[in-house]
Amino acid sequence: METKQDAAAQGAIAELLRRRRDDVLGRWVAIIAATVQGRITERELRAETAELFELAVRVAEEGPRGAAADELRGALGDLSRSRARQGFSPTEIAVSVFALKQALYENMEGGDTDEQAAYRQFIEFSAVMDDLGLHTFETYAAAREQVIADQAESLLELSTPVVKLWEGIVAVPLIGTLDSARTQVVMETLLQTLVDTGSEYAVIDITGVAAVDTEVAQHLLKTVVAARLMGAECVISGIRPQIAHTIVTLGIEFGDIVTKATLADALGYALEHRGVVLGEKRER
Repeated sequence: METKQDAAAQGAIAELLRRRRDDVLGRWVAIIAATVQGRITERELRAETAELFELAVRVAEEGPRGAAADELRGALGDLSRSRARQGFSPTEIAVSVFALKQALYENMEGGDTDEQAAYRQFIEFSAVMDDLGLHTFETYAAAREQVIADQAESLLELSTPVVKLWEGIVAVPLIGTLDSARTQVVMETLLQTLVDTGSEYAVIDITGVAAVDTEVAQHLLKTVVAARLMGAECVISGIRPQIAHTIVTLGIEFGDIVTKATLADALGYALEHRGVVLGEKRER
């Protein structure tokens, strides 16, 4: 339960912030500017910080459970998400909050009697700012995780291109590890391309896949079945000797799926079954 003495102390902090607004705000901006090193203009910093400062004054008046604390928490959350998307570090985000404590402390030293009374309650105000700083960091971390997830999804789409090799023939060159998430992207991209191009053959090239195990084989089979449902025949190419040995050792059955050693062999197979005859190269 808040006492009259606590309320008076909160009022002393708020009064000090108002009385020395320009000094505290200016020092706050200077500390942040030194940390971000020109990545934000001083004008933008002052505009952002001025809004946070006014909310901080209200928090000093109302306490950590007032409406102002919720507003300040929301404003800092928005700032954290914005900074996270811009690539700022956690330290640069934290300074936006904790630098107010330093600026306030510096302006309390050597003050008059009223300011000394406020100084005695500085630690309580500091605890509030620490809590807000923690909230800011948590928001930043969540925003960065979302940014990373979005980038990973974009990279996943870029790493599974479907290219048109010939009229009616498309290919999916796979590189790296083939997992459930990537298989889903491959399947969706391949099926959409089959619809868009009306292709009858799809070559799934696994030359760049490091290893084929039971799980990878199951993923490939699912993709082949999905393509067949769209009326397209799949050819798996890139079956190197080491991979062939692994497939046999594991007892993996590809059934009636056509497999070829190289992408060129797979393309030749698809061209032959489409009735395309390529002329031999003439000697000069």
